[in-house]
Amino acid sequence: MSRQELLSPEGLRVDGRRANELRRISCRASVLNSADGSSYYEQGNTKVLVAVYGPREPRTKSLTHDHATINVEFNVAPFSTSERRKRSKGDKRLLEVASFVKQTFEGAVQTAVYPRSQIDIYIHLLQHDGGTLETCINAATLALVDAGISMVDYVCACTAGFIDETPVLDLNFVEESSIETPDLTVAVLPRSGNIALLQMESRLHSSKLEDVLELATEGCKHIHKKLDDAVLAAASELAKKLS
Repeated sequence: MSRQELLSPEGLRVDGRRANELRRISCRASVLNSADGSSYYEQGNTKVLVAVYGPREPRTKSLTHDHATINVEFNVAPFSTSERRKRSKGDKRLLEVASFVKQTFEGAVQTAVYPRSQIDIYIHLLQHDGGTLETCINAATLALVDAGISMVDYVCACTAGFIDETPVLDLNFVEESSIETPDLTVAVLPRSGNIALLQMESRLHSSKLEDVLELATEGCKHIHKKLDDAVLAAASELAKKLS
């Protein structure tokens, strides 16, 4: 698909959004009774379910004693895309996403509060339509907050890219699949503005980086509001049950 097809002369993208418009976001916390914390998160047609267990006793004795270890497992449902195939746990892409999520939260979770323990994050991609990494990070943030895990701040992630010399926010599958569209994923801590993750799928000229980064950061601020609303909704629901 050419760049001209990705962005119309009127400035509309393939899904009808403007360049600086996020996909529709819907999210809920406390969706699994068996987990210490859980979340269901939709961004556009990308849908993710996350379960968090811990802090709990580590399975191995080789872990450090002064802080918790974070483990991340990422799985993709065979029905998540039109291409029906089951991925093995050793799939390179699965391990890559899990590694990025793990690195992101190692700097945000206050692991020193939980010595000699581990925190397990299980991420299940139910439907894929672009922005997998950002969706996983946002869903994991909501699940960790739901589990009561101590964090320095929320971690909010968003993608941005360039189409026809125009910065675009929150790429869908069609857009990020184009070899001509640079894809940048940014995760930030909203209160401090610090960057927790900066990951690029393809080359982007240095003169364009600032505009793309600024757009993605602005998207993270809107996502922060959505996550905060979901946490407040879950807390209100819990309060009603207890009363």
